[in-house]
Amino acid sequence: MAIAWKSIAVTVALAAAASGVGAWAGASWVLNKQAPPSLHEIVHKELDLSSQQLAKIEGIETRFAGQRVQLEGRVNAANGELAEAIRVSNGDSRAVQPAVDHFHDAMGDLQQATIAHIFEMRTVMNDAQARRFDRSVVEALTADTQ
Repeated sequence: MAIAWKSIAVTVALAAAASGVGAWAGASWVLNKQAPPSLHEIVHKELDLSSQQLAKIEGIETRFAGQRVQLEGRVNAANGELAEAIRVSNGDSRAVQPAVDHFHDAMGDLQQATIAHIFEMRTVMNDAQARRFDRSVVEALTADTQ
């Protein structure tokens, strides 16, 4: 039984970490520090992209927006499945594990698509823009660890 709750705790922790990648721009800094600029703000305001680069980025963003909605729907459905499995399992980890696996798969697909989206946008940038973009992504991913 302890293993089942540990698996659930790990799942919840991984889900929280994964959602942080998508929601990092909305996070606020501890002790009244200013919130970092969003990835959208960095791409559209701080990288000095040309109009051609912006047009390509906007196409990439539009394409990903539809994909993200679909993937987030899968994550939400898997989360509901996990909640129901926990509700009816009476602590039986074998009954919950398929729902945990489904949730991991859905969340993993969302993470992979998000990272692919980030790298696709990066291909539009010149070297200097890509370095600034990379720093911003790394800062966002490590903001809570510093």
